Amino acid sequence: MSRLLITHAHLLHPEDGTRTEPSWLEVADGRIAAAGTGRPPAAGEDARVIDVRGATVLPGLIDAHVHLLVTSLDLRDVADWTPGYATVRALAEAERMLRRGFTTVRDVGGADHGMARALAEGLVPGPRLVHGGKALSQTGGHGDLRPLGEDALPCCEARPHFGRIADGVDAVRAAARDEFRKGAAHLKVLLSGGVASPHDEIAAVQYSEEEIRAAVEEAENHNRYVTVHAYHPRAIDRALRAGVRCVEHGNLLDDANAALLRERDAFLVPTLVAYEQTAKLGAASGLPPASIGKLAEVRDQGLAALERAHRAGVNLVYGSDLLGPLHPAQLEEFRLRAEVQPAADVIRSATVTAARLLGMAGEIGTLTPGAHADLLVVDGDPLADLAVLTRPERHLRHVIKAGVPV
Repeated sequence: MSRLLITHAHLLHPEDGTRTEPSWLEVADGRIAAAGTGRPPAAGEDARVIDVRGATVLPGLIDAHVHLLVTSLDLRDVADWTPGYATVRALAEAERMLRRGFTTVRDVGGADHGMARALAEGLVPGPRLVHGGKALSQTGGHGDLRPLGEDALPCCEARPHFGRIADGVDAVRAAARDEFRKGAAHLKVLLSGGVASPHDEIAAVQYSEEEIRAAVEEAENHNRYVTVHAYHPRAIDRALRAGVRCVEHGNLLDDANAALLRERDAFLVPTLVAYEQTAKLGAASGLPPASIGKLAEVRDQGLAALERAHRAGVNLVYGSDLLGPLHPAQLEEFRLRAEVQPAADVIRSATVTAARLLGMAGEIGTLTPGAHADLLVVDGDPLADLAVLTRPERHLRHVIKAGVPV
């Protein structure tokens, strides 16, 4: 039995936003075994002891909106990549995510079971990967990146890619079944135009209600769920009424959308940092001019949408959605959300609420005995200052994954 004992720590419990007096936490075989105040238990010869001397221990962070495979925005260069090269680049980025403090990530377009297996087996260092395979897009939708002069129909779609095209109820069913066959933990369906897709409008509503219901039915048959890329209120409303469990982005949502999210106990994953970073880099980010032009449509309303959802009591989950050269800003989402949310709520979005969305409540995002020992040791108090989490080079002392310090 491998054991780890952490002593003289302030334990941050995201469930109620409390930080304990100096305490200890014991780990055995990759799980949290016990925690308490006062004198710690005897370490034993087989235990490693880490005296953190007043630092804060909190659960490892969860980013519920990543695209591991999208490590470049230079589409001409990407066209020359082999699947092997794309995967190696993706796994290198996964390790960097772990070193930022993210011990679990949910990929919502691109990652596959092979990448998840490599990370689970420790072949490469990185976070726990919960993947959804390829996102579903209608022809001409957010996942159809063919140039306007391309008349050839997409065929096979076997290469690693963000999405796949499926039109009509039968094709949506077949694509959903195929992604679940390949181990997807959820299914993403693209219901709005997007910034990265240069040929559709942000306000466009994609997929019919019948197609969405077909995806939801297939997900429920597989004991999985559907999440949707959606900005516009019409798209969000259509998705929720069809039984979708989660909405990604939601920058243009209105009060009725927020109320329906709360009523359905659905989840919202805002991704504010993606727009801030893309705007900051502009054309240097690699996005085409048409995409840069659409950025303002969603960027300017994102913070107001987050505040509206927070006031309505919506289940809010942390997501970054950073692509290519933007990945290093993954922690900056904390700073942006802190403008309209208390620190405890932002931390909760990256721990216990995210765990509930992933179907892993009590397993990750918590310091409860029995949970995976995915932990961060930071100097300072994140409840008092979220910059403690956004400046790992200054504050992050240890990342511990399954009881093993990275």
